[in-house]
Amino acid sequence: MSSIRKVAVFGASGNFGAPITAALIQAGFEVTIVTRPAGGSSSSSPPKPTRSNFPAGAGSVVQADYGDVAKLTSALAGHDAAVSVLGPGAIAHEVSLVDAAEAAGVQRFVVNEFGWGGNPRSYPEMVEVGARRHVAWDHARAKAEANPAFTWTGVTIGNPIDWALRRFPRMGFNVAERTAVIYDSGTEHFTGTTLEGIGQAVVGVLRHPAETANRSVKARSIKTCQNELLEAFRSESTAEHHWTVTHEKVADLLEGGRQKHQAGTGGWILDLLIAQLYEEGLARCVVASNREDSDADLLGIREETAREVAAKALSLV
Repeated sequence: MSSIRKVAVFGASGNFGAPITAALIQAGFEVTIVTRPAGGSSSSSPPKPTRSNFPAGAGSVVQADYGDVAKLTSALAGHDAAVSVLGPGAIAHEVSLVDAAEAAGVQRFVVNEFGWGGNPRSYPEMVEVGARRHVAWDHARAKAEANPAFTWTGVTIGNPIDWALRRFPRMGFNVAERTAVIYDSGTEHFTGTTLEGIGQAVVGVLRHPAETANRSVKARSIKTCQNELLEAFRSESTAEHHWTVTHEKVADLLEGGRQKHQAGTGGWILDLLIAQLYEEGLARCVVASNREDSDADLLGIREETAREVAAKALSLV
């Protein structure tokens, strides 16, 4: 397989797209950002693409409607790889991205799997949520089987831990207010990948195309639990920032989430994700029990400590 040099990124301004794009640029790849025209596909005179919302150092920013395979194919011509980090509202277009990448002669398509992948221990309700992502993964797999020159990779990251700790206080840590909710005993371990690790994972995939072809790689920066994180947050906080701790039960969280799901009200996805994370004794959210069982060394992802992760989360407030 030829080496990969020129990379197109979809979703480069997003939560994960920005650090991925920045990591690719820093690693020396020639990066093109592909974005939808402002105002959507109906815009008759879209404004000139701007770099202001994207990481500095990209080679170019081009516009193409995500549903227009012909324009996408033209945008991807001459690229060795494409990385999809589309937001939830655009994920339905990923099949078109796959079609365009294969038609343009792209060697590697990194599918938008940045999460738990095909987690066999997920609650049934969460399997339903992930089903729409699997449409594009299955499509990429079929394209690769029919065309050996086209390959795909998924990146399973587990919990995007430093970002999630800051973004979702329901996860147990209100970083801004220095309050914590410990679910059950706080000892259930899970794995996570920091924003730094997510960016490095994609760099590693493209630096090792043969080893990562046509499969999902397992990324991880840390394996930890709530009690370890609480101690880390306390250690990284100044004396005047005392942490107030309360306790809740996973069973109550799970029951509440399922009631919301049945009633069709919002918030149930986050409740069930957190219940999966902390339900004791089932390792529902462990991508790889040991670093050796992951692809972290191949991808060049460094192992981080709970204190490093806590410091990152605090710095993002």
